[in-house]
Amino acid sequence: MAGARWALLALSVAAAAGMGRAGERLHVCKESEYHYEYTACDSAGSRWRVAVPHAPGLCTGLPDPVRGTECSFSCRAGEFLDMKAQRCRPCAEGTYSLGTGVRFDEWDEVPHGFASVATSLDGDDGFGDAVENCTGSTWVPLGDYVASNTDECTATLMYAVNLKQSGTVSFEYIYPDSSIVFEFFVQNDQCQATVEESRWMRTTEKGWEFHSVELSRGNNVLFWRTTAFSVWSKVPKPVLVRNIGITGVAFTSECFPCKPGTFAAAAGSSSCQPCPADTFSAKGATSCQPCDPDGYAEPGSASCKPRPPCTDKDYFYTHTACDEHGETQLMFKWAEPKVCSEELPQAAKLPPSGGRTRCPPCNPGFAAANGSACQPCPLGSYSNGSGCLSCPAGTEPVLGLEYKWWNVLPPNMETTVLSGINFEYKGIAGWEVAGDYIYTAAGASDNDFMILTLVVPGFSPPSPVLEDTESKEVARITFVFEMICTVNCELYFMVGINSHTNTPVETWTGPRGKQSYTYVVEKNATMSFTWAFQRTPYHEEGRRYTSDVAKLYSINVTNVLGGVASFCRRCAPETSGSCAPCPPGNVMDHGSGTCRPCPPGTYLRGHPSDGLPACHPCGPGTYSNQLRSLCFNNCTAALPLRGRLLRYEFPALAAAAALATGPAFTPRGRRYRHHFRVSLCGPQGRKAAACSDNVTEARLRVVTGYVCRATLVPPERPRHQGPASSQPISLGDRILGVTTSSILDGITSPPELFPPGHPDLPDIIFFYRSNDVTQPCGSGRATAIRLRCDPLRPGPGTLSVPSKCPEGTCDGCTFHFLWVTGEGCPRCSSSHYRPIVSACLGGIQRTTYVWREPRLCRGGQPLPPQKVRPCRSADFWLKVGISAGTGAAALLAALAAYFWKKNQKLEYKYSKLVMNAAAKESDLPAPDTCAIMEGEDAEDELVFATKKSLFGKIKSLTSKRMPDGFDSVPLKTSSGGSAMEL
Repeated sequence: MAGARWALLALSVAAAAGMGRAGERLHVCKESEYHYEYTACDSAGSRWRVAVPHAPGLCTGLPDPVRGTECSFSCRAGEFLDMKAQRCRPCAEGTYSLGTGVRFDEWDEVPHGFASVATSLDGDDGFGDAVENCTGSTWVPLGDYVASNTDECTATLMYAVNLKQSGTVSFEYIYPDSSIVFEFFVQNDQCQATVEESRWMRTTEKGWEFHSVELSRGNNVLFWRTTAFSVWSKVPKPVLVRNIGITGVAFTSECFPCKPGTFAAAAGSSSCQPCPADTFSAKGATSCQPCDPDGYAEPGSASCKPRPPCTDKDYFYTHTACDEHGETQLMFKWAEPKVCSEELPQAAKLPPSGGRTRCPPCNPGFAAANGSACQPCPLGSYSNGSGCLSCPAGTEPVLGLEYKWWNVLPPNMETTVLSGINFEYKGIAGWEVAGDYIYTAAGASDNDFMILTLVVPGFSPPSPVLEDTESKEVARITFVFEMICTVNCELYFMVGINSHTNTPVETWTGPRGKQSYTYVVEKNATMSFTWAFQRTPYHEEGRRYTSDVAKLYSINVTNVLGGVASFCRRCAPETSGSCAPCPPGNVMDHGSGTCRPCPPGTYLRGHPSDGLPACHPCGPGTYSNQLRSLCFNNCTAALPLRGRLLRYEFPALAAAAALATGPAFTPRGRRYRHHFRVSLCGPQGRKAAACSDNVTEARLRVVTGYVCRATLVPPERPRHQGPASSQPISLGDRILGVTTSSILDGITSPPELFPPGHPDLPDIIFFYRSNDVTQPCGSGRATAIRLRCDPLRPGPGTLSVPSKCPEGTCDGCTFHFLWVTGEGCPRCSSSHYRPIVSACLGGIQRTTYVWREPRLCRGGQPLPPQKVRPCRSADFWLKVGISAGTGAAALLAALAAYFWKKNQKLEYKYSKLVMNAAAKESDLPAPDTCAIMEGEDAEDELVFATKKSLFGKIKSLTSKRMPDGFDSVPLKTSSGGSAMEL
């Protein structure tokens, strides 16, 4: 109270001083020369109303200050505070007010009080030069709304407000692209966030969405902040914000005029209504004026435009529904809204309708009876479109939805047009039926989105989907489409779950030939499938590219809850006569109609809706689980190599390992990394690798598998602890096999991508494949991991990618890794060590076992203990050898001397006989015998003239001795007759 009195005293002194200086030259102030204001509230919540001149010093005689209303006083919406009477009065026609707030709905320029700033995310990490200048990356006003930046800078829109009481801030926004991170938060005057739970915004699904946040009394600073995180060259779509309203201001002393294109017909309005089509209004209008007959205006227009002449781009063709005679007619319609004029010169006319033709047949599962419209066949029957037939005994209908004839739009499909200008939905059809296909009609503008949505209430798979199955497939949708484009048109396919999220799944750009696409549904819920076609992202007046169209020829959804059937399949009959699905791990025997279990080492593969599931063998090095729903590797392997069997055990590699690639840069200079998580194996198919999207808590998404990848972006502000992880994808949902071969199931792991390993131990290669099917990867992404033994790297070792493919892939579909670790070595066995035998020392010999070098094993069989056995020393055997040698030498010497002596005697006898024989031949006839002369040894031999060898001599000595002790010696007579024996 004292503060207010001092303020009044200061105002009085200032007024008296002014009067003293001006004297009588100042006139008494008129009401138009001053306005009223309130002083600041004191501690008791009171204030004073004072008069303040528009131009101080021009007049005198201002009204005296009076006590004002309480600080918490406020007016209702549609009213304003009359400061003279200090009472609330209704706003006049053509104006509006929020009562205690303000609204910003005109964005021809940034309103007073707002600030838009931009900063570089990498300004403090040493990479600032790599990012372009962010000066121009601000929020841009575009008439009815303000648009965010789309580059890799951070753009912030700020507004500061002081609330006299608790209030709210509300706004409408469009957030179509998750490549941009959009956050809204509020800080107090201490720079502390006050609504952290509402910080991260959710992507929008259907046009503008409303968002409101509570505000506290006092100072509040509002922040709208965007940052792009796209690592591709495609520019993301901006965030749009409009109709920002703030309540909690103590009062508003005036009403705001309605902006052009809107009006307020009644007094006390809290908002203005947009003008309908073909009308317009100026600022502060109480009603809208119609356009002239030769002009038109879109809803909410401030002026009319002249109608252009109609062309062939302004109409399209369609087919009427079948009549009672089963006939349809080709018709032409003007595209809505019709803004062209047929009366102008050279204007095109609407072509006449065509003749009547036979209606196409009903879609599979439907039939027409007695000329009526196509109706679904009853439960337990099927149809090819001509008539309903009951399924034979032992079979059941395969439920689904198949649309391939387009005479009318099915009741569970709807079509509309989303404006590419203000992103509001228009009440016109975006797709039209054309007999054997459905195509995009002409929109109001070439950058409109032509929307077609199919809603499926749920799914009823023939057998329950198990948690540990190879594929979580509940159903699948397959459609055949074609794109005819002359410019850069785009077709988006989006999937929504329970009408909450609408996630883009695939995008096609430019002309596309007739082709098929399949999406696998893994969640049993109400699903919406949306096709959105945009001819061009650029807005131009008129229609120029209506001949650019997208066509859908057929749509087939399987396992639809409450669907229809086009064929029947064999099933296991129950006693009641109905069918029962085969138990998990069993397959239908089409011959007998009974269920039989899949044998061990096989798993059940094949989509149940096509009637052809079968037991397929698991890949090498993998096993099937008990339910035969998947194959897995339990972190063991047994591989034959050169006649021996190597056994591996690597349970430590079941835990996820991480690998971050080197920094890369987007085409606009934004730095990012790819972060991989790898879980090599797992018991019963457990997958430990998980990659998440932690950009916002509201959009947290986790992808699990054997191998996954996320994109890491540096933190946007230094106070953030870690990088942002976004765009997670799975690179391996199922394991195909474990082998030393470089090729498996069409996946190749070239050995030249990595440095060579040890020649005696090949790498073990793990092959995986993901369930995500994309345009370039028709069979899903694949991964090949080479596990290499290195005993010097215990624990998890090191994980690397090829040097020539630093992103881990060379073609975008197959990813390659090398994992070098001691865990990749085989278990040690007897083939990994060798014995070393020592010398015999002191009668003992030792056998020691050592590992073969290099040692390429771990664990397993340990080295055998040292073996000790008795032995003879070398000295003993040396002595034995010397003794034996000496004895043998002495014996040989004795024998040699003996035989030498005997030889000498025999030679003497022989020579003597020869001499005697020669003497006799000359004188006398030779004697028939010769006696032993005196002095000769009785054991001496007489040999024949023919010389014998030493061996022969010995033989003669031992065999020719007579019983009387004399040798018999054959002698030759002198006449050369027969020999005689002596």
